[in-house]
Amino acid sequence: MGDVAANLVFQMLMVYQLKFYTDIFGLNGAVAGTVLLFAPLASAFVDPLAGILSDRTNTRWGKYRPWLLWTAVPFSVFYVLAFYNPGITDKTLVAIYATVSYVLLLTMYGLNNTPYSSLGGVMTSDGKERTNINKVRFVATSIAQFVVQGLTLPLVDRFSVGHDASYGWLCTVSLFALCALVLFVVAFLSTRERIAPPPQQTMSVREDIRETFTNVPWRTMFVMTFVLFITLSLWSSSMNYYFQSYVNQNTLRDFLCRIGLSATSDNAYTLGFSVFNTLNAIVQFFGVLFLSSFLANRYGKKTTFVVGLFLTACFTLLFYLPDPDDVIMMYTLCLLKSLSYAPTVPLLWAMVADCADFTEYIHHRRATGFCFSGVIFALKAGTGLGAAAAGFILSTFGYVSGGVSLQSPSAIYGIRLAASFIPAILFIVCVCVMYFYPITLSFNEKMQKELEDRRSHRQFFNNQL
Repeated sequence: MGDVAANLVFQMLMVYQLKFYTDIFGLNGAVAGTVLLFAPLASAFVDPLAGILSDRTNTRWGKYRPWLLWTAVPFSVFYVLAFYNPGITDKTLVAIYATVSYVLLLTMYGLNNTPYSSLGGVMTSDGKERTNINKVRFVATSIAQFVVQGLTLPLVDRFSVGHDASYGWLCTVSLFALCALVLFVVAFLSTRERIAPPPQQTMSVREDIRETFTNVPWRTMFVMTFVLFITLSLWSSSMNYYFQSYVNQNTLRDFLCRIGLSATSDNAYTLGFSVFNTLNAIVQFFGVLFLSSFLANRYGKKTTFVVGLFLTACFTLLFYLPDPDDVIMMYTLCLLKSLSYAPTVPLLWAMVADCADFTEYIHHRRATGFCFSGVIFALKAGTGLGAAAAGFILSTFGYVSGGVSLQSPSAIYGIRLAASFIPAILFIVCVCVMYFYPITLSFNEKMQKELEDRRSHRQFFNNQL
């Protein structure tokens, strides 16, 4: 439930934030990209701070759970403000408002999601259980992905009847924010922490930083996560424009009518892109549910992750090939790309938890929150940079903001590159980075056995005392 709540926000940022800035706020693509690039940098200090604070939090509820409760309300409020059009007409003031509201949202995202992500590392030490916990998390993520990517545009259209599009966005995001608030509270009430740091461990920020930054698996995951979320954000943002400006709307309308959906030329983009995202979410749902644990337990997290990303790169590259009328090919590529990527989704966070174990294994110290905080920062910065890159690409190739569907051939070419070649190359970079990740299946089994022996000995000693 916590992942549904977080992804009601995150999926919106990754897929629709740039679109909202260019078509609702009317910002130039480069200006919107600058906002999306600046905000993660301005809030960069929050993620390590959240990790340090949560590692040192001591309550009857644990270290990390309380943060879900404490941040639920402000997180939901700032979410609404980031998608609220206050009626400002001056573009400079609009850009300032967008920047401030986005910085506030990302700040609260760090204070909420860093402790939440750390929960996966302290609920169990069993490798298979940890993979299964993350599998359940990202089955839930797929549900949120289905809701946000599949229903946002239809909800905006419905709420906009009798009003302008800004009102439709406000109502839609307010609905998502209310659901997120309730789900965060439920997640707080229904989770438990079971792994504590070694009792002899002294609290030292300097040691936490040193041991995390010298942790080779963690450094690998930090760089890989940063590049990966640049890629995902770039591709997701670009596909919005791909469907609106490149795909033939009449062909898309006819295809939707053939599969039983009532589509017109006016709503073909909204409905077609929603169906595309729904297919992506459904395939990812079943891929996470049935493939992730099976493949990871058999071949190891690293091997499964690398192969999945390589296949994802191949199918992403192929999005350059379809003509504007090749709608069936586009949906087929969506299915294949989603199926390839699905097994990797929960493994990223399971591997970050393994990085926290690696620090304990080597140094006999544990800083789960700080370990996750760096990866959360990489995620946020990568997401912002990916959307910013999409905005800069659109502006460079001459995209006209304001919801204009008819774009120049140059702008169309830029959209196609941002939806195919560029993200495919970045996926391959992620594959290359994972070469340096040293925690293989056999090493992880050895590490977990020794850590379990240490904890058992500590528990035996405590019982004797």
